[in-house]
Amino acid sequence: MPPVKVTPDDPVHDDAALSQSIDPPRPDTELPALMARMGRAAREAAGVLARADGTARDASLHAASRLLRARVDRILAANARDLAAADARGISGAFRDRLQLDAARVEAMAAAVDAVVALPDPIGTVMAEWTRPNGLRLQRVRVPLGVIGIVYESRPNVTADAAALCLKSGNAVILRGGSESFHSSREIHACVADALATGGLPSTAVQMVPTTDRDAVGKLLGGLSGCVDVVVPRGGRRLIERVQRDARVPVIGHLEGLCHVYVHVAADADMAREIVLNAKMRRPGICGAAETLLIDEAAAPALLPDIATALRAAGCELRGDATACALVPEMVAATEEDWRTEYLDAILAVRVVPGIDAAIEHIRDYGSGHTEAIVTDDASAARRFLDELDSAILLHNASTQFADGGEFGMGAEIGIATGRVHARGPVGVEQLTSWKYLVHGTGQVRP
Repeated sequence: MPPVKVTPDDPVHDDAALSQSIDPPRPDTELPALMARMGRAAREAAGVLARADGTARDASLHAASRLLRARVDRILAANARDLAAADARGISGAFRDRLQLDAARVEAMAAAVDAVVALPDPIGTVMAEWTRPNGLRLQRVRVPLGVIGIVYESRPNVTADAAALCLKSGNAVILRGGSESFHSSREIHACVADALATGGLPSTAVQMVPTTDRDAVGKLLGGLSGCVDVVVPRGGRRLIERVQRDARVPVIGHLEGLCHVYVHVAADADMAREIVLNAKMRRPGICGAAETLLIDEAAAPALLPDIATALRAAGCELRGDATACALVPEMVAATEEDWRTEYLDAILAVRVVPGIDAAIEHIRDYGSGHTEAIVTDDASAARRFLDELDSAILLHNASTQFADGGEFGMGAEIGIATGRVHARGPVGVEQLTSWKYLVHGTGQVRP
């Protein structure tokens, strides 16, 4: 695939550059060839990135953040096209929030890229070093994963976050955004692709599949004849299940964010109300949004009505068990399915529990291993909650909405990993690397 040529005095791309000079393929004939070319180009670019100096990658990312700011009007115009199409389909308010961009959100994207640039260069870092009794000196050194395929849905900011994290960690990336954010993601991708020349890097280091054909996802999950090293999915349950079922390469990701807030009997009333309100309603459509509130039965009569009032005033529908409904008659009766549902919307399931044992048992039974929070002034209860649960992120007296790589000081994230192999929690720069061993000898041979 020929690289897109961008000259420093012509910072505005044209439509051909936007689609990497590839017309939308005919699925039965051109798509396999297109994906194969993208895979080979990414593999070649990965080799260049692995050898490139960190300053070259940083220069390209600085240029990308400048272009995001300079092209905000183009990005918002593209986003308006996506929103109009989505509104015509009758999308939910939470879905629209994930899709919608404004000037502040574009600035936040650019700032996230700058934050990634400011991180230490991970490539070549000596993670550990030791000397064996025979005199061999060993080093474990951080290296890129290689080529990463990223499949995501409605949030166009993932385009910038993923590109920045992959470049910073020395990886080439093939992006496949959702059809609902297609125009927005193309404009954002163009900013990054055009910026690569600033650091002397190939434009194929960050590619975006220029078609909404779903068969492209299948090709990417198949590994493109060994060109893709790992796939990272970010989206709803159906997407994640498909990726985990069909991928022929390793997957870093989570199935869903069934996040819980547990209000302990020793919780401060004002703190509990503000944490629950923020955890659910700050942005209901993100994976770190709380989906279930658990509250101790000894505290529920005093605390739950006030919490429910704040939630309902913010537009949240409440679905409670029998005890919760008795305390807050406006609640809808919860079903068994409510404890298992990631709403990604202004809906919260509420259960009154006998104590911390029941809260922990509920989370173990229904949780997805993503993020859980306890609100309490009892240090021993907090320690037990954090020790006995094994979710990727556990918080004490803080909102689950802090389950975010940027909030962790990682600049940005591609997603929250809930597996136990390689990466867990926010997937940032270091989680997109592996390592190799360097062994230095003085002529040793093994007896």
